[in-house]
Amino acid sequence: MSELRPELAAIAGMIRPGTRVLDVGCGDGALLDHLVHNKGVDGRGIEISQQNVNACVARGLSVVQGDADTDLGEYPAGVFDAVILSQTIQATEKPAKVLKDMLRIGNRVAVSLPNFGYWKVRASLLMHGRMPRTRTLDQTWYDTPNIHLCTLADFIGLTQEVGAMISEAHTLDDAGHTRRIRPGTVTGGFFGPNLMAPGAIFLIKQGSARPD
Repeated sequence: MSELRPELAAIAGMIRPGTRVLDVGCGDGALLDHLVHNKGVDGRGIEISQQNVNACVARGLSVVQGDADTDLGEYPAGVFDAVILSQTIQATEKPAKVLKDMLRIGNRVAVSLPNFGYWKVRASLLMHGRMPRTRTLDQTWYDTPNIHLCTLADFIGLTQEVGAMISEAHTLDDAGHTRRIRPGTVTGGFFGPNLMAPGAIFLIKQGSARPD
């Protein structure tokens, strides 16, 4: 079994053993496979790419083809202990609806996303007037699946709008390494993560529950 990249390892650390987990946009199933075999979770996945679905099934995983924008509404409320959405929310058509659906069907939601407010993105736009090719933007503007280019501050604002709170946060660096931070520091200060981190991972919950 291959080692998880740091971002997925950080998400795995947020998932409690033996719980019911839905991985939305699970890709080739690397994270879900790790959770099933190392944490004993009752894991399910939904993935838009048929090729990736086939790869997941070949691993012995329970994964169906589906679209987060349209299919999450079919799941009953509270059916999962945790829902995962890794590097996908910026590619959905209706991020607010997707986030609300995940919070409805799962008690805890782990979301990772790129930060389009990262200083290298801002600098490239300022100096060259063009979208850069960085780890955050690894494709040209006309080829990328990203359709909602949000900053970390934008995402935090969205969680507040849907009535959720952040209980855990990690930043990503250019090498993909993670560092746990206090959620309240994400948008704090000019040189905070909203400027300095190319991405982040958040664990969120409904309502005003206290962090774990």
